[in-house]
Amino acid sequence: MSERGFRFLEHTADVLVEAWGPSLEAAFEEMARGMIEIMTDTSKIEPRERKEIEVCGFDLENLLYRWLEELLYLHDSENYVFSKFRVEKIEKRRSNEEEEYCLRAEVWGERFDRERHEPRTVVKAVTYAQMKIEKHGSVWRAQTVFDI
Repeated sequence: MSERGFRFLEHTADVLVEAWGPSLEAAFEEMARGMIEIMTDTSKIEPRERKEIEVCGFDLENLLYRWLEELLYLHDSENYVFSKFRVEKIEKRRSNEEEEYCLRAEVWGERFDRERHEPRTVVKAVTYAQMKIEKHGSVWRAQTVFDI
């Protein structure tokens, strides 16, 4: 298995994706790539435009959910698809006695164009179903189910 990547796992109705990488940030990047790959072939997406994303969650699972939800929102509201992901930093912050995890990232892509981008399956939502984020030795693994 390569140092980083993603794969689709068996699931009865929806799509289960497992992603991995040498850092938590890399695993989040690969999960994003996996989600976009459900919708279209990421190798055909040109990284023409850059978007900055900053999201926070009350734990790592909520952070993963919010990250993917933000990308899905950009797809649904502005018709963007992405091929390049760089999660700069995931950090734990403390504010008003509450801890939260925050992520800063840059993503590159372009508006979906049926002439160049193969329409695949519509991702309706990110879910918490079977969601896990774990570190095994030096490899971070994340998985979740996407509602299609």
